[in-house]
Amino acid sequence: MNDRIGEHLKVQRNALNLLVQRQELIASNIANADTPHYKARDIDFKEALENRLAGRREQGVALAVTARGHLRGSAEALAPASLKYRTEFQPGVDGNTVNMDVERAAFAETALRLEAALTFVRGSFKDLQTALSQ
Repeated sequence: MNDRIGEHLKVQRNALNLLVQRQELIASNIANADTPHYKARDIDFKEALENRLAGRREQGVALAVTARGHLRGSAEALAPASLKYRTEFQPGVDGNTVNMDVERAAFAETALRLEAALTFVRGSFKDLQTALSQ
């Protein structure tokens, strides 16, 4: 039963994870708006979601275990999905490519998509609850 529910929510789970990663990147861009030579980063949501659903994983950083007591880390957790740099038509004099208007719009868009994805998940659980109660 849990496998069926997990498969049913696979798209939403992957979309939510990617949207959270994107929101963190945008917040990082905003936080570094005054950092010289900082390059704004983002992910291609559509491409990243297609890769995740197809089972293709992003290349992560391999963690070396140098002693028997070390924990093996997950490279997937360290590799942001399809990380790309934003191209800016007018970078700042200091080489910074963060455009606050673009970042605010991307933040608002991602927040809206997150809310929509959560609404779909709530609806799915409500449908499952209704099916189980009948």
